[in-house]
Amino acid sequence: MAKRIDTGSAPAGLITAIASAFLLAACAGWSPPPSAGAPEDEVETRVREPARQDSAGVQVFPLQNPAVKELLADADAAETAGDYGQAAVLLERALRIQPRDPELLQSMAEVQLQMKDYEQALSFAVQSYDSGPRVGEICSRNWRTIGVARERLGDHAGSAEAAGRASRCMNTRPPGL
Repeated sequence: MAKRIDTGSAPAGLITAIASAFLLAACAGWSPPPSAGAPEDEVETRVREPARQDSAGVQVFPLQNPAVKELLADADAAETAGDYGQAAVLLERALRIQPRDPELLQSMAEVQLQMKDYEQALSFAVQSYDSGPRVGEICSRNWRTIGVARERLGDHAGSAEAAGRASRCMNTRPPGL
């Protein structure tokens, strides 16, 4: 036999309505923390743009198969359109052709950041760094991606270390050359 709980003289519907109103009011005032900006904005502002600004020095890019170039261009277009799933599929195809291409690996890391898969972003950025140049824009993007991913995973010390490593990627020509 089930016991009946006495809620006093208030009807059950009224109690539910009041509880719902309190929950909605609590949610209405909530906003995400400032560091949790939109991932696509974060990739541009925290990874790509700073690396481009610092890229006055030595740049090293591997030769690419024409099919890989086309897949990379299509992936860039899909990413620009906000279709990160399609961008990842196209990059996976390109990586089957050139599995250790640092530019492809880094592009995949950035797409994974946008998809909020920080473990995968970290993994692809590390692979890109391991197979890529130790100077230039790709190196800087690797370490900036590692920093953002580590931050999102709660490793703030690792994030700060990665930021320092990113700045060491940029070797510029000595003055007068």
